[in-house]
Amino acid sequence: MTAVGIDAVEIRTGRLKLDLPNTFAPAKGEDPGKYTKGLGLNASSFPDSYEDIVTMGANAAHRLMERKGLGPEDIGRIDVATESAFDNSKPVSTYVAGCLEQVYDGNFHHANKGERKFACISGTQSLDDAYNWIKAGRHRGRAALVIATDTALYARDDPGEATQGAGAVAMLITEDPSVVELSTEQGYGSADETDFLKPQQQFPSVDGKRSMQVYLARMREALEDFESVAGDTHPDDYAYIPFHTPFPGMVRKAGLLGFRHMIRDTPVEDEFAEEIGRQPRPEGFDDDEAYEEAVRDYMDALKETEGYRDWYGNTIEPTLSISREVGNWYTGSVHLARASALRHALDNDVDLAGQRLLVGSYGSGAQAEIHAETVVEGWAEEVRAMNVDEQLGARHDLTFEEYESIHDAHNHDKDTDLDPLTSPDGEFAFTGWGRMGERQYEYVE
Repeated sequence: MTAVGIDAVEIRTGRLKLDLPNTFAPAKGEDPGKYTKGLGLNASSFPDSYEDIVTMGANAAHRLMERKGLGPEDIGRIDVATESAFDNSKPVSTYVAGCLEQVYDGNFHHANKGERKFACISGTQSLDDAYNWIKAGRHRGRAALVIATDTALYARDDPGEATQGAGAVAMLITEDPSVVELSTEQGYGSADETDFLKPQQQFPSVDGKRSMQVYLARMREALEDFESVAGDTHPDDYAYIPFHTPFPGMVRKAGLLGFRHMIRDTPVEDEFAEEIGRQPRPEGFDDDEAYEEAVRDYMDALKETEGYRDWYGNTIEPTLSISREVGNWYTGSVHLARASALRHALDNDVDLAGQRLLVGSYGSGAQAEIHAETVVEGWAEEVRAMNVDEQLGARHDLTFEEYESIHDAHNHDKDTDLDPLTSPDGEFAFTGWGRMGERQYEYVE
């Protein structure tokens, strides 16, 4: 059976940087540790006034195609996942294709284009669509271009403001891929939830406590569903476990929950039992409240053990390095986590070929998906080709006053004309409005 998966990845971060401990925290009169230790974030990325979800997605896709030597004739579908779209009819993928056609001789007239929406999980859903399209034999030997692109802004003074971010991840999906092969087996956890939503509004309405509960509940369901078709999971089975990362602090809870689940009824649980006892079982308690309290006590003890800390430090912590510097990218966040893990392996000379990842995607509203990925030969060359570190280092460091201005510039309810803080160079840029109110773009040499 032919392998299908991710053949190449490119990341495009917004050109602006907001330093959370040194710029945002002092302006808010808050302890920097609230951000660096509590949320696990050092900085956020923002788009300059000429950047948006189209330019970031098109620039990531362009670099990917140039690096791989591809033209429009090699791409059979373009899927864009976003929850930051500005048109309720015309998909962002058509804008991206229009940008790319400015720099190629051919066109994408025979490529299927679409836009996926299910909060942050739609990037993974778009991967699934591309996988199924190729597996069904409908691709005619062509590749799929999947782009997750978002500007994740919150209203000023909203509790989520510090987790903002902006950027795009472009992925090439092919047969015989060079990065990871996607598993056929998937697990889902889904329910009608109201934890995060944007009913006819740009900035989200969020129930933070509820959102955390829903995230963990759907992840647990998805893991159980995945195991029903793929067999039991074990913490030693996976080199890395990338999670959807709205902020690294949220992943700490997901990692602990997943580890507790995977070690239950295994020799690993027996080893931990010598130190902290066995996991509580419902049948050992008279009511749910007592059982749940015992579970919380067990998890508090588990997270302090050296064994768990070592596992977390090796398996999950490496997936968070990029997110710490850019904030939440919504649909791109879990794909940043994968890239962080692969980059960590490259930097530490880890031979990952043949090893597996367990990928946990999530979208509010709500749905989680768990699937496995097998790292393939060629991954190191592809990861080495990414220039995300260069982009992060080149960002313009915002003052708080500049941050306020750029936030207003991207607020749909405000008519703000802001001079750019950086200069576009060899990239697609937003240049103004067309006769029907459409956004227009040009490639700037």
